[in-house]
Amino acid sequence: MEKAINSPFRYAGGKFYARHLILEHIPSHSVYLEPFAGGGSIFFAKNKVRQNWLNDADPELINTYLMIQNNPEKLINALSDEVATKERHAWYKNEFKPQNALEQAVRWYYLNRTSYSGIMNPKNCYWGYGDKYSMRPENWGRNILRTSQKLQGVQITCLDFETVLEQVEDDAFLFIDPPYFNADQDKFYSYSFVYDDHIRLSKALKQHQHRIKFLLTYDNSPEIRIMYDWANEIHDKEWNYTINRTDDQKLTQDLKNGIITQKKVQKQTRSKGKEIFILNYTSQQNELFSMYDSQEQFF
Repeated sequence: MEKAINSPFRYAGGKFYARHLILEHIPSHSVYLEPFAGGGSIFFAKNKVRQNWLNDADPELINTYLMIQNNPEKLINALSDEVATKERHAWYKNEFKPQNALEQAVRWYYLNRTSYSGIMNPKNCYWGYGDKYSMRPENWGRNILRTSQKLQGVQITCLDFETVLEQVEDDAFLFIDPPYFNADQDKFYSYSFVYDDHIRLSKALKQHQHRIKFLLTYDNSPEIRIMYDWANEIHDKEWNYTINRTDDQKLTQDLKNGIITQKKVQKQTRSKGKEIFILNYTSQQNELFSMYDSQEQFF
């Protein structure tokens, strides 16, 4: 069995803490597609199959994936002397103007690893690095290399989800993790869905449901349940997760100043993830996948 690895990125709304639950429901397959790859937590946690396809609408994210896949050493060398500082973060965010694909990937990777929860939307891309919680710059190279190895032979595209649904092979399995229906997306994502996009996704999946299998994750809302009342199964799921409040310098200062209490910090950093899993097939929990062993806690 392949060694599972963590996503190379920090990603708001990613499925890092739900991996066990999701992997338990994945059926046997030889073609795998993520139309909304994001941080790719499920792809990196499972074994590769005959054909693997990661797609996302964010061109800067996809550029970084492609750089890691095809030119990892160039990216590693460009980041080799970096340090994680608030000043450096501000420079990359506000002043640095990439001149080519490599520089664009350097900027995106640096900001992603040092921003609060990996939020890349310029309006809310804030410094959020802490040595206690974040991957240190000296480990970025190792992270990029192992990610590059996993990405070899993987198809990586920046297309609309309808295009990939039309092109994917019959009998493929799709893990689909679109932006939440009720979330305030403008705060987190550079490329978010509007209501019509959610409708468009439901119609496209219904059109292709007889030739593919999919597991779709959504926030639990009446509108989504109605939208997918034609699906085979809808499961209510809940899991513990940690909010990556990696700006531990601010937390420490707030504690010292009496602005917050230790009890509030603990409550802030532990929470519940509540979503629904929508399947167009009858699931059987896979004990092999449920034995997944995480290789790294910090990300």
